[in-house]
Amino acid sequence: MTRRSAVLIGEAAALYGLAPSTVRWWEQQGVLNPPARHGGKRLYGDAELRRLGLAYLCCVVGRMPLDQAAVVTSGKAARDDWQEAIDAQLVRLERTIEELEAARGYLRHALNCTSDDIAGSCSIMDAELTARTPRGRFPDADIVTAARTARGSAGGEPPRDEHAAARPRSGVVSSAECSSRPTAAG
Repeated sequence: MTRRSAVLIGEAAALYGLAPSTVRWWEQQGVLNPPARHGGKRLYGDAELRRLGLAYLCCVVGRMPLDQAAVVTSGKAARDDWQEAIDAQLVRLERTIEELEAARGYLRHALNCTSDDIAGSCSIMDAELTARTPRGRFPDADIVTAARTARGSAGGEPPRDEHAAARPRSGVVSSAECSSRPTAAG
């Protein structure tokens, strides 16, 4: 491959609005195969640019975990294997879409709720708390009794720590990291 028929990493990354560091990260994670080099510089021809575009579609648009994106984008997996990876991601996306649609429905109600105090007097909020939160484990109890029961129930799920997502995790790559690495060219 010659410099005339290929571009350097900065140009390849810019084509998809990515930072070169994202392209290198995807190479390190196996999402992309290392391209040919000339004089120590990565060269991206037509095939590599198309594969980079596929990686963008999987990771950024499709929110696919890196390990699964690698199955699809590397060109090394059998057709059945990469199709299975795509199918698994479709299942995850459908579940996420259902959750987001439920959230949108409740938020629309909250925006238009006629109650003066939505937390204090909205029967729809009461139903949503029962249907969509762990409070639903005790649907027949009033909310104070449900709280006492939840605190004393053995064998339940561990308490949810909403701040855990903000804490750094060593050695673990989440599905969000596929697109959370720097993606803006610059």
